[in-house]
Amino acid sequence: MSGEKDLQQLLKSMKPEHNLGDYVFCKVEKLDGVELNDIEMFFKEKEAITLILKKEIADALKLDYSVVMSWITLTVHSSLEAVGLTAAFSKALSEHEISCNVVAAFYHDHIFIAQKDTEKAMEILNLFSV
Repeated sequence: MSGEKDLQQLLKSMKPEHNLGDYVFCKVEKLDGVELNDIEMFFKEKEAITLILKKEIADALKLDYSVVMSWITLTVHSSLEAVGLTAAFSKALSEHEISCNVVAAFYHDHIFIAQKDTEKAMEILNLFSV
C-alpha cells in the first residue's frame, strides 16, 4: 500500500500522536559506540551523521544538543508523493510561532517541536480533523 495522497483526506485523518519522552538532534562523524536500537532516526549528510534519539541516551553518550524536543507522529499513512501536507501543518504551526522539524518516513510524517510547544502544537494539529 502506497499511502493516502488526497490532501483533504490526509488533513482530516492525520490524528497526531505525542510520543512520550524527550528527544534531541545530535551530530556524529561515525556511528562507533552508538547502538542502532538506541537511535530513533538518523540521516547521513556530507558534513556529519544526524541522530535523533532520546535525551537520556544522548546524555549517556555525552553528545551535544541544543534543544530538547517533543515528537509528534501523524498516524495517517501518507504517501511519499502526497502534495501539501507538510506545507499545511507547518504553516498552521508557524502562525503560532512554533518551529517544526519534519521527518517523512515510509508510513508516517514525524514532527519534532520544542518541548514547551507540545500542548499548543497538539491543539493546532487536532483542529484539522474537526
